[in-house]
Amino acid sequence: MSPAASAGDLAGRFAEPVPLEGRPLGEVLARIDRDLLSGVNRLAHPMYMGHQVSAPLAAAIWMESLKAAVNNSAAVREMSPAGTAVERQVIRWMCDLAGLGAEAGGTFTSGGTEATFTALLAARARALPDAWERGVGEGAPVVLAGEHAHYAVTRAVAELGLGMRRAVAVPSRDHRMDTRALAGRLAQLRAEGVPVMAVVATAGSTATGSFDDLDTIGRLCEEHDAWLHVDGAHGASALVSARHRHRVRGIERARSIAWDPHKLLLMPLGTGMLLVRDEAELDRAFLQRAPYLFHGAGGRVLDQGVRSFLCSRPVDVLKLWVALQRYGLEGLAAAHDHLCDVAHGLWELIGTRDDFEAMHEPESNILCFRWRGPGLDDEALDDRNRRLREAYNLSGAGWITTTVLDGRRVLRVTIMNPRTRASHTRALLDGLAVEAARL
Repeated sequence: MSPAASAGDLAGRFAEPVPLEGRPLGEVLARIDRDLLSGVNRLAHPMYMGHQVSAPLAAAIWMESLKAAVNNSAAVREMSPAGTAVERQVIRWMCDLAGLGAEAGGTFTSGGTEATFTALLAARARALPDAWERGVGEGAPVVLAGEHAHYAVTRAVAELGLGMRRAVAVPSRDHRMDTRALAGRLAQLRAEGVPVMAVVATAGSTATGSFDDLDTIGRLCEEHDAWLHVDGAHGASALVSARHRHRVRGIERARSIAWDPHKLLLMPLGTGMLLVRDEAELDRAFLQRAPYLFHGAGGRVLDQGVRSFLCSRPVDVLKLWVALQRYGLEGLAAAHDHLCDVAHGLWELIGTRDDFEAMHEPESNILCFRWRGPGLDDEALDDRNRRLREAYNLSGAGWITTTVLDGRRVLRVTIMNPRTRASHTRALLDGLAVEAARL
């Protein structure tokens, strides 16, 4: 699942002078097999249950080569005529799934971090329309987010010049933003005359895969005229599922949505999206003009570069478009639901055992749990679970992650491979139990 070689050993494989002359292709391929492929994480193995990176679908993998071969830049329509049309159509499909209206639009991104930054840039343009020319200045507005929000939120607040002190953490309840605490904080800020630039809600948190109450948060944002950004990088894919769509009820109230199909829709990395309720608001976030590239002729500008950070933009939309052609929305929904089912089955299995305890019931494909041994206090269990994860991963039986939840060290599983079945999660618990006995 993950290479047994140390970081030093792997670095030593590639510590060499830059090649001055080329080598026969056979030698290069042998080197790839010997030194490179033996040192990668094998995400396609059903016992890999680690980070939120997918074992991608075959049709999407095929398009990586075609995308590179045509090498069109998707920033400017004349540089990528078909690619621009495909991107705008796929964005339209996804906006419709999210319940956004006719004025909605968006752009493909490298992932959720770029999408959230871009969304908050648009929110800043709305709150501080002169910031592009004059900077933020004194009395910058604040951004509110749950305490379990992704680090991309505070990073964006700092990078946008607001300052980390303008990032306000809202307490959580059951690993979700506490909406009563949010209502109180918004009322307090209004009474103090502190402007609120945006509220960031999470759909599918990194630690537990939990979903904030988007409908209630959306209503509060409307009441306080605050921009609602939904970080749905992981969980917005519930929109494709009839069984899980209820988890994102209220997402149509968002002004912007980050969504990573390279997570639960099983696309290769680099297939992220930002959707906005009003595409013009996204365009206003980027005030520069480049008449040598962008040629607006009234109405909507078709060039995607006017609403994206990148000028050299690969046509990453092709991966999702071809996957939709090959598998259809129903096929992607079936894969999504399978990943969630396996995680829920693991939760049920843990409930039948005395040597593990689940920390929450999974709402998506992520589950945190803990090995528990007799006679050990919480600190000793923290250390034992940390060591257990290390020993299990080194054993070669499987690969999982760990995190700190509610102050305690826990084991964390993310089901990202459609090949993973209930038999593999049973093997996971049995393998962990074997390593725990050795420890």
